[in-house]
Amino acid sequence: MKSLKASGHPFAHAATQIELLEKQAATQPRPTFRSKLQSADLFPLRPAGLDVLQINVGKMCNQVCKHCHVDAGPDRKEIMTRETMQHCLDVLAKTTIPTVDLTGGAPEMNPDFRWFVEEIRKLGRHVMVRCNLTIIVANPKYNDLPDFFRQHQVDVVSSLPFYNADKTDRQRGQGVFQDSVKALRLLNAVGYGQPGSGLTLNLVYNPAGAFMPGPQASLEQQFKRVLLSEFEIVFNSLFAITNIPISRYLDYLVASGNYDNYMDKLVTAFNPAAATGAMCRTMISVGWDGQLYDCDFNQMLDMPLRAPGRHIRDFNADELMQRTIAVNEHCFGCTAGAGSSCGGTTA
Repeated sequence: MKSLKASGHPFAHAATQIELLEKQAATQPRPTFRSKLQSADLFPLRPAGLDVLQINVGKMCNQVCKHCHVDAGPDRKEIMTRETMQHCLDVLAKTTIPTVDLTGGAPEMNPDFRWFVEEIRKLGRHVMVRCNLTIIVANPKYNDLPDFFRQHQVDVVSSLPFYNADKTDRQRGQGVFQDSVKALRLLNAVGYGQPGSGLTLNLVYNPAGAFMPGPQASLEQQFKRVLLSEFEIVFNSLFAITNIPISRYLDYLVASGNYDNYMDKLVTAFNPAAATGAMCRTMISVGWDGQLYDCDFNQMLDMPLRAPGRHIRDFNADELMQRTIAVNEHCFGCTAGAGSSCGGTTA
């Protein structure tokens, strides 16, 4: 199977990736995701609530991580405008959605990021920010982010592939682990991760290879023990997230010849309980341009929402709760084993 890399951005257009997923599903003997849902009496997959509005405020990032499903980087120009942010605020004002999950890229690089956080908090909503940590120390203008997060009671969710430099830097770039340690210490210094502070600092673990993560609880214990003893760093919880076979990670699987074996692992580990708790059932994903999706992964594959209003300005909670959730073979990543979502295991 040939690599998906092409000219311009290193990964093929989302439509090409969907074609690959569907072609492989049609030509391989493994069951399809739809057939697995049907056997578990879960097809069609439908919403179970609306608890999270996850908003991608732009694909610009100061890093280029090998596993990134957003294909983010310094050269990406897709940035959410303040007008689109205002549409999101309007939706929050007329609904009771309790949590807003801000992601990117590095969401902090959006010039209206701080304004957006402040306005969301004025509406009394819980805010989570997907911070890559290194952005805090990358440029002096971001050095005060820990204080900003503390002031607005923002939950910080940060990627840290491993608790040593070797594995982290191989996945995210040279020097990333050292900068991440500096950022974590700055967050700890203002109270994040400290017992009784009320300031939540969670870490995200993604495997650096063609395999599924180990048990989340044991990984969390290992991370806490090593980070405390070697770096005097504390945090609240670790989220173990299975790498989804799209974007850069899909290209890695194809180029390394690991695609079929990896998909076989995911299919074999399909868990109906994890499918029942999949994040797409309780969230809506908003793209940088305001388009709506069932989840962040569908967003990166340009898989449209199956509802009349597909833009944030046309948001209709009642219609969204009646929709059928769009699925494809990449969804096996969220339903394998204990499951996987933006908040870690689900079953």
